[in-house]
Amino acid sequence: MLEKEHTLITKNFPETFSSPLKFNKKVDQARHIMEAFKDLIDLCGDNPNRDGLKETPYRVLKAFLEYTEGYREEPKLHLEKTFDVDHKELVLVKDIEFYSMCEHHFAPFFGVAHVGYIPNRKVTGLSKIARMVEGYAKRFQVQERMTTQISEAIEEVLEPKGTMVVIEAKHMCMCGRGIKKSSASTTTSSVRGIFADKPDARAEFLSLLNK
Repeated sequence: MLEKEHTLITKNFPETFSSPLKFNKKVDQARHIMEAFKDLIDLCGDNPNRDGLKETPYRVLKAFLEYTEGYREEPKLHLEKTFDVDHKELVLVKDIEFYSMCEHHFAPFFGVAHVGYIPNRKVTGLSKIARMVEGYAKRFQVQERMTTQISEAIEEVLEPKGTMVVIEAKHMCMCGRGIKKSSASTTTSSVRGIFADKPDARAEFLSLLNK
């Protein structure tokens, strides 16, 4: 198992490989976390040493490092790749699928983000917007913060005339536990610049979402 731990840390934290102290600390953390997952399995009533569960602590740790890849990048940097395009009307990228992790229960929430902006001078690649959304989603999150982070990133890097972000998501902490309302979904929005000042700009954005 130790070899797997080393591989996992090297892959996810390559910057620590040149610092034995930092690298060993991460390996120790990985080991302690996997032991804690064994205790959790035992507490819940199962045997962590049975065949189906033996490798589960490692798999869970590996999965969590994937779920939180967004901490190991600066998502807004994706937007810095810009193009010299003379476009002054709405740019809307809708239905950007994302999967995130609720910071309150570590339960997944997932859905789509719709991101629009009216360029001032800078236009970025469409895929860069999706990568930026993914970067903020792959963290321990709340939907409201994620919505704001996306719009603030566009405002800071692209300096557009206006930005509007709408996120629609289902939360397993509400659908699969607690109140257990499986059909409930949550919509959040962030509105900046022209979209905040001009109702017709907002109306255009919202009308395009329904097409």
